Order: sequence, then C-alpha cells, then structure tokens
Amino acid sequence: MIVTPDDYSWFSRKRFPELADAYCFTYVRGLTPEELVTRLGVRIEDCSRMTLDELIRYSYSGFDEREAFGAVTVGDWVLMVEANGGLGVTKEIIRPLSAGTRFVSHFYLEVKWMDYFHWVEDGKIRFEFLRDDGYSHWIKDGKIQREFSQQEGCSEKMPDELAETMERIDSLYPHAVDPHEGPAFMLAERLTGITMTPQLLEESTYLCGGIPRLR
Repeated sequence: MIVTPDDYSWFSRKRFPELADAYCFTYVRGLTPEELVTRLGVRIEDCSRMTLDELIRYSYSGFDEREAFGAVTVGDWVLMVEANGGLGVTKEIIRPLSAGTRFVSHFYLEVKWMDYFHWVEDGKIRFEFLRDDGYSHWIKDGKIQREFSQQEGCSEKMPDELAETMERIDSLYPHAVDPHEGPAFMLAERLTGITMTPQLLEESTYLCGGIPRLR
C-alpha cells in the first residue's frame, strides 16, 4: 500500500486535543515494554497499566514532577507514547534505548514549534530532522545528499532504505513542510513497518511510568 499524507489526517487536535500538539512517538525494535522500562531506569513495580486517556491525564497531572510515558507491544516492536513529553528525542535516552537495535522517534510541541525526527541504529544516527537545521538528507540533482554538517555518530550516506519515501515526500510536499505535518508518519512507517492508526492509540493498554524531572 502506498501511504499518502492524507492517511494521517486523523491525527489532529479535534480527535486528540491533548496529544496532537504535544506528542512524542518512539519505536524500538525487539524490546518488550518491560525491557524498555528497565532501559529507562524505571522499576517495573513502579509502573501501572493505563488506557491512552489515563496516560494523558497522568502526564499532565504530574508534569512538573515527572516525564511520563506509556509503552505497548506492536508486532516485533515496542511503541512508547508520550503526551507533552520528549524522552524519545533526548540524547541521554536515545543511546540506551537504541543499543543493539533500531530506534525511530518523532516529536512535536506546537507551543514552541519544536519538531524532531530520529532514526538511530545501535547508537549511530542514520537520519534526522532538527528544528533549526531541517532534514539531515534531502534530494538534490536526483540524489539524496547530506544537508547539514557531519556530526559525531551521524551517517554521512543515508541507506537506500529511505530513498523512495524521500522521493515521495519531495513530490508531495514543499521543502519547508515539517515532519509533524505528515512526513514523520510516512518515514516512521517505512522504517518500522507499523502503520499508526487511531485504533492503535486508543485501544491499546500501556505500561506506564515516569522519570523524575531534573530540578
């Protein structure tokens, strides 16, 4: 099936008023929710099972004290959902979560216009979008090329795995369109094989916990 931006138009503030403008979705291959919790340094016995609505309320009610998350198994992956959180785009979190596996995350915070996307393999950044720099790779003269300067741990050449998806994004969107407007979902689906749907979000039961915020 060929994914288009319209396939993700359901993810809006109308249907998800407390999530669509402040979210982080993180996918880690080969881990269970319990293993993800352990890698985050959280005790499993301190976690509890919640619906999406309960996770959102938990996230906002204790926002000043903790960064909340919910994790659920989706096929061979674990999906971590955050409402108004950004653990999935925090460098200190990305490293342990991506160890020995594939890690994909995308984050958007409307109030600060913060938009990020990461694809990491065993601690090595393969592709990303950074708010101040844009996409790490883009299509020029028919070839995908690195857009901004090489950073430590980053891949100079992006594998062909995203070439077709990048070409489609280039044809569907102007260069200025940010990931949260559609491209992030298309990229995440290509890299994980997981189609994000409202049913997946709303019908899942999440293993939820929190990491204390630094004062």
